[in-house]
Amino acid sequence: MELKGIQLTWLGHATFRIETPAGKTIYIDPWVMGNPMCPSAEKKVRKVDVMLCTHGHGDHIGDAVEIATKHKPTLVAIPEMCHWLEKKGVANTSMMNKGGTQTVGDIKVTMVHADHSCGIQDGDQMVYGGEACGYVVEFSNGVKIYHAGDTNVFGDMAIIHDLYAPDIAMLPIGDHFTMSPREAAYACRLLKVKTVVPMHFGTFPVLTGTPSQLRDLIPEFEVVEMTPGQTIS
Repeated sequence: MELKGIQLTWLGHATFRIETPAGKTIYIDPWVMGNPMCPSAEKKVRKVDVMLCTHGHGDHIGDAVEIATKHKPTLVAIPEMCHWLEKKGVANTSMMNKGGTQTVGDIKVTMVHADHSCGIQDGDQMVYGGEACGYVVEFSNGVKIYHAGDTNVFGDMAIIHDLYAPDIAMLPIGDHFTMSPREAAYACRLLKVKTVVPMHFGTFPVLTGTPSQLRDLIPEFEVVEMTPGQTIS
């Protein structure tokens, strides 16, 4: 996996921290304090410049409000989620929608489709949080990373390849709530990525898919199995 100065840290489940070549810190799907996969040393967020939220389920935005109100990053999300976050006291939201691209700091962010539900648990109510999405992030060094969020495989992943050509794909493989390794293997062939980083597995017993199962299905791809807290640079 060629990162060319990017530092990629998996914090468990679907949460990643990325340090850009210019030293900016990005959190994708910030669920750290309550994340049982996140190492204790990583549960205190020290710095964040940009936050990307794929959808409103608690295992993806569970700590978004607390982190965003403390560190005041630029927070990217679909409009409905931005409005909900603003009501919770989050400033500096930067709403966008699928197909759009915006520059945030030293990265370009494109919002793409995800095939998944999206509701935000707000007290004893479930409120609409806009549609689920994924992101293609392009860095100043030319590397492009696709974080799929929670999703099933869908045919238009081929369009994500044709339009944006990500080098690395972070794909859920746990099954039950997202793709299993079988669907993720099909997704890799649609995306034609060089490298896949499995995520959203092993956090709970019901998430049974494993990186080794995915690797067996796609021997022609580089499958990078990370451990929570591991940094690759």
